[in-house]
Amino acid sequence: MPSSVTTKKRCCKSGPRCKKCPVVWKRLENEGLAVRKDKREWKPTDGKIPKRAMKAARAR
Repeated sequence: MPSSVTTKKRCCKSGPRCKKCPVVWKRLENEGLAVRKDKREWKPTDGKIPKRAMKAARAR
């Protein structure tokens, strides 16, 4: 994962959700794995998001 991720403006509602979806990063923030830097920019807290956590956040 890069040091920060810029999300898309809105969710495209595909399944599973894409990795740049704002809904995915909001879910990761709720789990404590990401911190919001700006309106559309997020930063992983420990540098790398675990694969299981990303898969769970992307699930519909």
